Amino acid sequence: MKRTILCLGVFGYLVGIVNARDLGQWDAVNPEVREWYQALMQPDVPNASCCGEADAYWADDVHVRDGKTFVTITDDRPDEPRGRPHVDIGTEIEIPNNKLKWDRSNPTGHGIVFLSRNRYVFCYVQPGGV
Repeated sequence: MKRTILCLGVFGYLVGIVNARDLGQWDAVNPEVREWYQALMQPDVPNASCCGEADAYWADDVHVRDGKTFVTITDDRPDEPRGRPHVDIGTEIEIPNNKLKWDRSNPTGHGIVFLSRNRYVFCYVQPGGV
C-alpha cells in the first residue's frame, strides 16, 4: 500500500513537471505578448488555455477548401529554445471550426496555431483581430 502511494506521488510530481514546460522561453518576450499568450483560452473550452509559446507555430497562410479551414506552417524560428517538436515550413494543418479563435486581438503579427506534440489543434488565432 505504501509503495503504491509513493509511486502515485512520484508520478503526479513528474506529470506536473512535464506539463509546466517553462523553459525560459518568456525571458526575452515583450511583456504584452507574454500576457497575451498566457491569457489565451480555447474557443470551445473557455476555461482551458490554448497553451503557450512552446506549443505555438506561426501559420500565416490560411485557406478554406471544401468548407474546411487549413493553415500552412510558416514558422522559421528555432524549435529548441521553445522546447517544441519540429514542424516543417509548408506543413498544412486542418483547423476544426471549434478551434478557430476570433474573439481576441493578436499582437504577434502572425497567425498562430497551437499544437500538441501529436499535432492536436488547441487553437488557431488569426493575425490582427478585434
